[in-house]
Parts: sequence; C-alpha cells; structure tokens
Amino acid sequence: MAEQVAAMCEQLIKAVNVMMDAETAQIYRLEALKFCEEFKETSSFCVPCGLQLADKAQPAVVRHFGLQILEHVIKFRWNNMEQQEKVQLKECAMQLLSTGTHVILEEESHIKDVLSRITVEMIKREWPQHWPDMLKEMEALTNHGEAQTELVMLILLRLAEDVITFQTLPNQRRRDIQQTLTQNMESIFSFMMAILHVNVEDYRKLKGSPGHELQARAHCRVAVATLNTLAGYIDWVSLVHITTGNCHLLEMLCLLLSEPELQLEAAECLLIAISRKGKLEDRKPFMLLFDDVAIHYILSAAQSADGLAICKKSAESQAVEVVERRYIFLKRLCQVLCALGGQLCSLVGSDVEVEVPANLSKYTEAFLAFTKHSSQFLKSSTLATWGALFRHETLSKDAVVVEMAVKYLRASMTNLVKTGFPSRNDNPSCEYSRVDFDSDEDFNSFFNSFRAQQGEVVRIACRIVPLEAFQIAAEWLQYQIASPIDTGATTSAEGLCSLLSPSVVQWDAMTVLMECVVAQIFKNLEEEKLPIDQSMELLQAVLNYNTKDPLILSCVLTNISALFPFVKQRPHFLPQILYKLFSAITFEVGQESKAPRTRAVKNVRRHACSSIIKICRDYPQYILPCFDLFYDHVKKLFSSDATLTHMEKCSLMEALVLISNQFKDFAKQKAFLDELMASVVAEWTSDEMRRVLCDPAVFLSFVGADQVVNEQSPDADTAGLNRGRLGFCLYAMLGVVKRARWPADLEEAKAGGFVMGYTAAGAPIYRNPFTAQFLVLLPNLLALIRTNNSLFMPENMARLSETFSRAHEVMVAERNVVLGLAQHPLDICDSPVYRTSPERMQGFLSTLYDNCFHVLGNAGLSLQQEFFTIERLSEEIAGSAFVSLDRVPDHRLRPIVRVFLRQLVLSCPQEYYNTLICPLLGPLFAYMQQRLSVKWQLINQRSSVNGEDEEEEVVCQESQVTQEMLEEQLVRLLSREVLDLLAVSCISKKLPEPAANKEEMDEEDMMDSVQAASPAQPTEELTELGKCLLKHENIYMTLLTLSFTSLSWKDTTNCHRTASMVCWTLLRQVVAGNLLPEAVTWFYTSVLRGLQVHGQHEVCNSTLSQLAMLIYENLRPRYIELRAVMTQIPNISVESLGQYDHRLIDPNAQKLGDKKRKDQFKRLIAGTVGKALCQQFRKEVHIRNLPSLFKKLKPDKDVQSSETLGLEALFSPENNTL
Repeated sequence: MAEQVAAMCEQLIKAVNVMMDAETAQIYRLEALKFCEEFKETSSFCVPCGLQLADKAQPAVVRHFGLQILEHVIKFRWNNMEQQEKVQLKECAMQLLSTGTHVILEEESHIKDVLSRITVEMIKREWPQHWPDMLKEMEALTNHGEAQTELVMLILLRLAEDVITFQTLPNQRRRDIQQTLTQNMESIFSFMMAILHVNVEDYRKLKGSPGHELQARAHCRVAVATLNTLAGYIDWVSLVHITTGNCHLLEMLCLLLSEPELQLEAAECLLIAISRKGKLEDRKPFMLLFDDVAIHYILSAAQSADGLAICKKSAESQAVEVVERRYIFLKRLCQVLCALGGQLCSLVGSDVEVEVPANLSKYTEAFLAFTKHSSQFLKSSTLATWGALFRHETLSKDAVVVEMAVKYLRASMTNLVKTGFPSRNDNPSCEYSRVDFDSDEDFNSFFNSFRAQQGEVVRIACRIVPLEAFQIAAEWLQYQIASPIDTGATTSAEGLCSLLSPSVVQWDAMTVLMECVVAQIFKNLEEEKLPIDQSMELLQAVLNYNTKDPLILSCVLTNISALFPFVKQRPHFLPQILYKLFSAITFEVGQESKAPRTRAVKNVRRHACSSIIKICRDYPQYILPCFDLFYDHVKKLFSSDATLTHMEKCSLMEALVLISNQFKDFAKQKAFLDELMASVVAEWTSDEMRRVLCDPAVFLSFVGADQVVNEQSPDADTAGLNRGRLGFCLYAMLGVVKRARWPADLEEAKAGGFVMGYTAAGAPIYRNPFTAQFLVLLPNLLALIRTNNSLFMPENMARLSETFSRAHEVMVAERNVVLGLAQHPLDICDSPVYRTSPERMQGFLSTLYDNCFHVLGNAGLSLQQEFFTIERLSEEIAGSAFVSLDRVPDHRLRPIVRVFLRQLVLSCPQEYYNTLICPLLGPLFAYMQQRLSVKWQLINQRSSVNGEDEEEEVVCQESQVTQEMLEEQLVRLLSREVLDLLAVSCISKKLPEPAANKEEMDEEDMMDSVQAASPAQPTEELTELGKCLLKHENIYMTLLTLSFTSLSWKDTTNCHRTASMVCWTLLRQVVAGNLLPEAVTWFYTSVLRGLQVHGQHEVCNSTLSQLAMLIYENLRPRYIELRAVMTQIPNISVESLGQYDHRLIDPNAQKLGDKKRKDQFKRLIAGTVGKALCQQFRKEVHIRNLPSLFKKLKPDKDVQSSETLGLEALFSPENNTL
C-alpha cells in the first residue's frame, strides 16, 4: 500500500505542477485538473496521500493541495467513515497543527487558512458532544509557539464566522455550537485577552531592540490575528463580556490605537463594539469612552494618522500620495466617533439617566475636524451623526451643540463646494478621491447624494440657530455678488464658465445653502423676528446683479426664488422680480440667436419659466395685483419674440392660469381662458387640422415623416413648423387643463359661481371654467390618439421615409434611463444642443404621444363630474386609446397605463365605476394578461436557448444584446405598471402596527431573529372599485389570472409586491364561493411555480410560502385536489403531509403554534424552491445532527450501556487505542 500511495503522490505532484505552471497549454491543464478532481472524488487513498503531500518538506502549492484533499474528505465523506478512521484523521490534523508548519513569519497564509478550515470542519461535525475537550486542546496548542497560537486564532475566528455570520450548517448543529460557545464565552474571552496582552507586551519590549526584529514581528503577527478573532466575536457575544472589568477590553483597544502596526485592527474591534445595539442599561458603560483618557487616545491617534496619511512620492518632487493603510485607519476612527455619537444620542435623555458628558466639546471638536478634513469621504461619514445630534431633544439644547451648529454651518460653506474630482489636481481632496473613486462620474454621483444629505443636516442645524444660519448664507451671497467671475482653466466655447469653473462651483454651493436656510427660517421663527430688511437688501443686490454667464444666471434665479417668501412683506418688489425673470426667459449669450443654443442657455430659459410657475403656484394671491402687467408682457413677448419655444410660451400661459384661479369669479376666469386659448381652439378645430388628426397618411405627410430629408432641404422647414403647431396646441391644452381650478373654499366657490349643484350625498358639484373649451377640443384629441396608435400598422410604417424609418424607436435618453446607464458627462452644458432630423422627429412623436395621455389623465382630475358625465365617454376612449394595441410597442403602451388610466382610476367618483371604469379595465386587463404572458414566455425561451447555444460560442453583436436587454427591461417595467394599476384599482392598504424598538433587541433574541421574520397577516382590503369589479365575474377572474400568472415572471420586485399585497386579497373574496377544483389547483400551482422561479430570494421565498400556506389552509378542507398537487412536490415526506392535513382537517387534533406551522409547511414545499444559478451545480455538504444537548433523555433508555465505545470516548485526549 505504501508503494501505491507513493506512486499516486508522485502523479498528483506532477498534476499540481502542470496546473500551476503558467506555460502549460490549456488542454493539459484541464486534463491535470480532471485527474486531481477524480482522485478526490473516487480514490480510497485520499487520507494517506493528503497527509504525505501536506508534509512541510513539500513546496507550498503541493502542501496546499494535500490539505485540500483532507478537507474534501472531511466535508464529503465524514458521514461514511468508520469511527477509527475519524479518530485517526483528527489526531493527524492536530499533529499537523502542532508540528506540521513552518515558523510564523515563513509559513504561507493560504496554508494557515486551509489548516484552520480542516479543523473547523471537524468541529462543526463533532463538537461538543463527541469532542468535549476541543477548547482545552486548542489552549494547549498555543503553548507550542507563535505559529500554533495564530492557527488557533484563525480556527476560533472561522468557527464564529461559519456558525454565527454565514450560518453554513443545519439549525440544530448551529444551536448546539452557538450555545456551547456562549456557555464558555467567559473563558474564551479571557483566553484571547491574555494572548493579546502577552503578545502586545512582548512586541513592545522587543520592537526597538537590535537583533530581535523577527521575534518582535512574530508577536505582532499573533496580536493582529487575535484582534481579528476578537472582531469576529465582539459583534454577537453578550455585552457583559465587552464591558466587564470596567471596560478593560475597550481600554486596551484605545491604548493600541497609538501602535502603528496594530492600530487598524484595534480600531476595527473598537468600532464593532461601540456599534452594538442591545438594552440601554447594558450599553451605559460605553459612556466611559467620553472620559479624558479614552478621548485623549482617540484624538491623538487621529492627529498622528492624519499627519501620516499623505506623504511625498519622492524626495525631489512636490507631488504627494495617500498612504492607504493610514487613510483606512482614519476612516475607521471617524466611524468610531460616529458610533460613539450614536450611543450618546441613544443614552442621553433615555430612561437609564445618563448625563451629558463633560468632554462633549472635546468630542464635537474632534468630530468637526473630520467634517473639515480634505477627504470628501470622511466629510460624508460624519453627516448622519451631526443630524442625530442636532435633532436630539436634549443635546440640541446644550450650549456646546448650539455653538457647534454654527461651526458646522461655516464648515458647510466649504463642504458644499463640488471639488475633488479624481482626474484633477486643483484641491487637496483630489488626492483622497483618487483612492476612493474610480472615475469622475463615480465621484460626481457620490457628491450629488453627499450634497443632498448635507442639505438635510443644514436644515436641521437651521432649526437650532436660524438667524445665525441666515447671516452666514447672506454674507456668502454678498461675497459672491462682489467677486469678479473666475472662469478658471476650463471655459466654454464662448469663453464663459464651464460647470467646473471656480465661480460656478462657489455660486452653486452658496445657492444650495441659501435655499436650505430660507426654507427653515420661515418654519422656525415668528414673523416679527424675521430679518425682513436684510433679506430685502439681499434681494435688491441679486436683482441688480447682471451676468451674461448662463450657469451663474441660473444660480441667481434660484436665489431669487429662495428669497421670494420675504416679498410678502414688501410687495413693491414684485414688478422688479417679474422683469428679471422675463428677461431670463429670453436670455441669449450673443446677439445672434440663429445658432443652436447650448444646453446651459436652454436650461436657464427653462429655469426662468419654472421659477415663474413656482411663484405663481405658491404665492398667486401676491401676484394677482400684477396680473395685468404680467398678461400685457406675455402678449408682447408672444407677438414680438420669435425665438420663444412652444414650451416657454406654454409655461407662461400656465403661470397666467395659476394667477387667474385667484379671480374666484367663474365668468371672469372663463372669459380670460377663452381669450387665452382662442388661437389654440381655432387652430385645433380647423378643417385642415381635423383632416390631419384623423388620417394617418395625411398626418405623416403633415409632420414630414414621409419625406427624405437632407439637413439643408427647405421642405423640412414647413414640416418643422407644422410639428411646432401641433406640439404647441397640446402643450397649451395640457398647461390649462392641469392648472385651471375652482376655489378650494366652498363659500368662495359658491360666491364665484363655481358650484352648479349637489350630489345625492350632499357633496357640491363644481364646474371648471375651462370645461367648455375642453369639450370642443376633445373630439380631435381622441382622433389624434387613434391616429397615433394606427401609425404602427404595417401600411403606415411603410409610409415612413428612409430618413425617418426609426422614428418610433425608443429615444437614446429614455433607453439609458430604462437600462440604468449613466447620464450625460460633466461638460455637456458647453455643447450646442444640436439634434439630427431623425432625432427631432423621434422626440416629437414621443412627446406628442405622451402629452395626449397627460391631457386625458389630468382632465378627470381637473374637470371632475363635467368630464365623467361626457356622453359615451368609455366607448370614445376605448375607440381611440385601445385601438390597434397589438401593434403598439411596449414603450408606447406605458404612458397609457401609467399616465392616463392610473390617474383616471384615482380621480373617478364612485358613481361612474360601472359606466366608465369597468368597461375600460375589463378588456384592458384581459388583453395585457395575454400579451405579457406571451412576452415573458419568449424571454424565458430566449434565456434557455442562449444557455444551450453557449457551447457553440455564438458571438452576438453588442447592439443586438443591448436591444434584447432593452426589450426585456421594457416588458418588466410595463408588467410592473400594469400590476400597479391593478393594485391601485383593487387594493387599499392598512398600515400594520409599528414594531417594537429595534435598538432594544436583546442578544438572547439573536438566534430567533436570524430566521427572517414572517410577514404579518395581510391587512389589505378591497377598494370600492375592487368591490365593483368583484361583481363582474369575468373581469374578476381576469384580475386573479393576471396576478397569479405574474408570480412566475422573472421579476422579483413584482413577485414580492403581488404575492404580499394582491393575490390573497383578491382570492379571499371568492374563497367562500363555488370555485372549480381546476381553478383552485391552478392558483395553488401558480404560487409553487413562483417559488420555483424566485424561491432562492429570501424575501420572495417568505411571501410566496406565506401565500401558499394561506391558500392551502383555507381551501384544502374543501378541495382534496390540493393534496394531489402536494404529493407531486419532489422529496416531500408523505407522512409529514398526512400529519399536517390531519391537524388542518380534524377539529379535535392538537393545533401547533403559528411559527411551528409555518416552519412545517415550509419544509413540506421545500422541494419546489428553485436554486440560484450559482448553487445549481454545487456539491451538497451534509452535516449530521448529534444527540441533542438540551433535551432530557427519557429514563427508560440506558444510553451508556447501549453504546460502549462512543465517539466521545474516541475523541477524548486520554484515549490510547490508536
């Protein structure tokens, strides 16, 4: 046998060397790999060969493979081994630990890792029942030297990770090991602390001594391993072990922060400890960390690390770089201070009566230093804690925190400025950004969310010091107005600022601060304390400030909007403000307005329109006195300025309508709207337009989609003007229908003539001043919708010219949104917005389609009864919006569902459900169910076909792959929107009771909390519309079919939402009726099919299992067919199923508690749960349960006499049978 083993080892060594040699051809490497794998799976020589290869005389790769063989044997053959073989393998493994490694500094880390894995795999199978002295043996090993001590630490760490963190073993084994660890935790902690203490002391003694460097490094290595192991335990052990001995552990960790080689690991441990939740009483000792000594150690460590985090690249150059280990340490220290702040906020002002610490100012100063640090990442790390401090009921009133709020606001003046791009060198933070971010885009998206968080904290700080905050923002604004414009190195084509110019980033940051501050000052100060005079001076300065730079003008407009609320006290400023905004609407960079505008110019004009609408929406009563002035100016602009876009014109019309709502006089407002919309009504209802809107061929010719266009051809001009006419009419319609309203106050509405009667229930019926015009416009709007849908018919697609053949495809910007791709690069503002003819046509058709449904969607909301009482409305809508749906692509279907029908359902009064909503939703849901099912079937086929074709290495074009991804994502989004419409129509959600405070969760709950909390019993009810649909059996069955079919579509978000909210709520209503057995089995199988597709996702698994159980328990007593479905589940225990059924059906059977029932049911249906792709070909590891530690054995069985030589005896160190 020895010869066979030796020969086999020789072959294995050759195979390993072939695999690991970089020069080996792929075919030989695969052969060698196959040989090694087959050996592990089938050979009976695994243990002797593994031991021989693991000998320390062998090279590291060979030893590693030998140890891997042993690990494989323990993982996959342990259950079939004889006791004697197990004992022998265990002894050999312990021998390897004690003498089978090189000294600590020479041994490879992957060898240590696999040795620890082998030991842990045995522990998981045998401890504590059959290996009671394992901990003593580990302790004894540490006497053999540093290498063995490090190995013991790795074993203890891996054990904690497998059992507690990753939970890679069956529940009973996990409980046995976890409880035994918990019982022995005091001695384990003492043991680790002693090893840490001894090695740190020895390291400190030897580190400076000449000739002892190696010994010092060995002690340091052990100390690092011990700290890493402590980190694996501190996370979950009882807090008592962490705070025992007056927080001896925390004190030791604080001391180690000054030890460069150990500080990072010590900070990790400290962070985990201070971040612990649990009973407040148990956390009280953490306040010791606010004492002088601890704070001193933390602060001095931070100062020295900050000094060392940046170093020169070389002695000659001035260039610097970040020292990564020091920088990571700084991050950990920052997190430690954050966690400390979290404990402070939890404990102060709570029931455990903790005083505000005397060192609070020292702590907050240190924390502020991190907020002022050059690293943007460190600054962002502090935000949540500042927010908690400023929000805290007790601490926010403390003088130290109030003073800090002012300092924080001053620091924000720097932090809000967008600097530190990794590609640049114009700021100290760039150096840190190169470590933290991969690209400028990466940094940019981080900074945008960082700034949003800063805004939130600034708003909270303003509540504490509103006037000081306003003072800071005001000074900054005055400083910016007085400063000359600095375009910096990067300018736009016209020599103006770019997005990264110094002046722009400063203006931008100041604007954010101003917006946050003013919004809060009105909420937190009484009117008489408001700084009216100062704000008016500021506003005057802003109005007087003139700039030809669009990016800075945009910031100026935001400041005007921000300061506008003060104008309520000084209305004479209004005309000036309006003129400033009007001049921005017509803003041009040069005198020549023919050239395409840059995006920055377009944005400024759009910004001015938005500002006007916002002011008119929020403060219409203050603008009302200026209405005539406003209206005259708009008329003048319309007649004189040919450069106004249709969108800009419609924005101004929208603003006028908002002010006109303040007339509170029906006749006056109707006369104004008639005048305002006269040209639109005339254009839209003309005979020419009627022909265009009703006939697809005429429509395509009118908008120029059937013409071949060169960019210079004059024909494009006429078609362009025609498109403009159509677009303007729709934008104007939308603006007015969205904004025209009756007064909110019933008395004012009555006095103004807006109330035309009352419903049977006594609710007023209002009339909208725009209704008359809308009714005139509606027929052609519906005609356009019908024509739009017909454009996708083959004969109309054929009419598109070569230039516009792709006019109906998804636009690039929309495609990027759907695919979740990054948006524009940073310098986009400088380039002219130039679009090709096909792009313009694409944009026009897309916007036209969307706006039609926006108008219809808003009509119900605005016109209410007057809209819903239109004669034959449901037939008209079905005859336009639902025409040729088979041809309409998914991206065009989305607005019908999301923009129109969802709004219609939400705004429709109950009395029109039967006449309007049911006739529309019934056919739509039936159609969508059939359409989406086919689409998902195609997607599933595509993915399974791709899987088979992979062998042939079919190379697809990137564009084809992108197109497939786009189509799939559109189907997914459309499915979600259809099911959202279903949920909005049928389900009203009741909020469950708030859960208990998470912070108070006890350590002892750890084990139970590990199992995902099962969802609460559904609290959803049917809406009134849902009840109405329930009466139409066909529609209701369609809703059920759609929701249950969707469970197995490849979309986890939709599956979770539908399973948790919709399915049972719908099914519960008809459970009592006479459902066909086929229907019941279909519903149930649909849920099991969902489990097959989504079961590997914890959240979906939980909701689907809950749904399956509800159906089974409610319907099984009446439908024995469900049992037949259950018996088809792979690996189901028929006996367990029988017991479950017995308890369910027999009224006298003993009932189980909720949790046990759920667990039992989950086990029954476990065979349906699909595996994730990464799990499908993985070899199963089976760990057997050992005799229970915690249940008392029945006295009538004499276990000892029945088993003379148990594994426990074999695994005890005294056993001499080997």
